[in-house]
Amino acid sequence: MTSPALIRLDDVSFSYPNGHLALENVSLSFARGESVAIVGQNGAGKTSLAKLMNGLFKPSLGTVSVDDIETTKRTSAQVARQVGYVFQNPDDQIFHNDVYSEIEFGPKTLGITGDELEERVYAAAALTGVGPQLDENPYNLPFSTRKFVAIASTIAMGCDAFIFDEPTAGQDQSGMRTIGALIESLKDSGKTVITITHDMQFVVDNFDRVVVMANRRVVADADKRSIFWNLPVLEQANLKQPYLSELARDLGLGSDVLDLSEFVASFGAIRSRR
Repeated sequence: MTSPALIRLDDVSFSYPNGHLALENVSLSFARGESVAIVGQNGAGKTSLAKLMNGLFKPSLGTVSVDDIETTKRTSAQVARQVGYVFQNPDDQIFHNDVYSEIEFGPKTLGITGDELEERVYAAAALTGVGPQLDENPYNLPFSTRKFVAIASTIAMGCDAFIFDEPTAGQDQSGMRTIGALIESLKDSGKTVITITHDMQFVVDNFDRVVVMANRRVVADADKRSIFWNLPVLEQANLKQPYLSELARDLGLGSDVLDLSEFVASFGAIRSRR
């Protein structure tokens, strides 16, 4: 049975005050406890879509609803309490002099105090791996670590949904694994996780549903195997297959390889037939 939609966009278009059209006729829904990757080139409309779901933007046409309440009927702050948004650049949202204060700021504004506040800070810090840096000034930390501070400060708010904008940018393999693990943990706890990313292999490793955007529209919304072996859709969005899928196609190993285990199995099957 499909879970009811937490976030729903119905025929949404959005234009900036200068008249620039950023999104056109977008309809999407995201269920509670669902993790979804949104992919597409710069300018496709991904970040505008995220800010509409978070309440930072209001639709020019159509409706955006969170928990069946239209965002136009609520303040941006009210929507943000349910849908947390982590900016692509952490420096756009970090403003405290130590990591602990940065993480506790959000829940404090919600009226959380005492033991619960402390528990939220330490839980978010542990999930993102910034526990050892709680006394540090965020701006003394590497960019990749500041991204985790920004993520932790949003997680601590206890939102129903989280939107991560390019969380893997600047991360090493250890950071990528941490992000994958926290997405899985949030999903397991019933949270909705929406991630904007250019890293197709990260999508393969961590998501089942993929939304593809191009030219301000949604051009595909399906499971990852259907997306990454739909070459016309990838061409329309100017995206490449994950490396192993592309290599498998070049070697004639079949039309469904996504990861290393499938690549090895397909390669072994072909060799056994020779």
